[in-house]
Amino acid sequence: MSQLPAALPEAVRALAEADFSAVASRFTAAGFAVTQPADGILTIKAVGQQDAARASVLISVGVHGDETGPIEMVAYLLDALSHQASALAVNLMLCVGNIGAIRNGKRFIDADLNRMFRVERGTLAGTAEAARADAMIAATSAFFADAGPVRWHLDLHTAIRPSVYPTFAIVPEIIADAPRRTLIEWLGLAGIGAVIMNPASVGTYSYYSAEHHGAAGTTVELGRIGTLGQNDLAQFTGASLALDDLLRGAARREAKQMPHVFNTARQIIKLSDQFQMAFGKDTHNFTALKQGEEIARDGDTVYTVQHPEELVVFPNPDVRVGLRAGLMVVRVS
Repeated sequence: MSQLPAALPEAVRALAEADFSAVASRFTAAGFAVTQPADGILTIKAVGQQDAARASVLISVGVHGDETGPIEMVAYLLDALSHQASALAVNLMLCVGNIGAIRNGKRFIDADLNRMFRVERGTLAGTAEAARADAMIAATSAFFADAGPVRWHLDLHTAIRPSVYPTFAIVPEIIADAPRRTLIEWLGLAGIGAVIMNPASVGTYSYYSAEHHGAAGTTVELGRIGTLGQNDLAQFTGASLALDDLLRGAARREAKQMPHVFNTARQIIKLSDQFQMAFGKDTHNFTALKQGEEIARDGDTVYTVQHPEELVVFPNPDVRVGLRAGLMVVRVS
């Protein structure tokens, strides 16, 4: 049984419950080909158009069930767009990630869904999230199978802890130079303060779509985590405007400020249950550490800062053994 708050605007409730019936009917009436290849996944494509310039855009929300702000933001945006359905200028796939976790107000059911987009899942292969990732992978493959060269994947999240940069994004290094530049420019339009270049996958959805489908994929942290129906939507204004422009094919506005760019110095992997960080898990994202300072220790393994300055992102000693417990980055621009 769903544990969603009782008093939710209809558009928000529908998206949180993965009910696309209203918006799907409006886009269908406007002449689009609309499908629902799996629970919580909607695709909207132009009919009879082979124009390779038409972008294919995948938007995912709720990959972590307690990160509800992007669900609200996208719900209002999609509802408004569906009432002007002919304005949709891209082929669109919308994915509501961990539906069970959203309905229960939890981050996940068995394990972190955003670590399941990999071949090797070990002891997590039988989890609810592994099955959900398989469904999302199949739908994503089908969506991009006949797509033109312009491919986007915006995986929208909110952060658990405070951050020196309230909004930031993770961008896979494997994205080709031109679409990567376009993506980072768009992130500037969306008001994103920092971009972290990621050299290797840790099983995230956006890295999967970049690696396997050539998408300009990114994991975007849009501020702080909040309760569904009670999020401060003002923190999403920039992202909402930029996303609306993208979907409507609006002329590109000029970003007021480009994001600062960081390279990944190293990923801190939890090797055993002896793992301990040298600072609290409530440490702000992008907290700076100086060369030689201890980051964490794991039995005989001690992680220390190697560069003159490194900043810690996503510190979390409570992850499962074998997963990333933190990310160390260095600023390059």
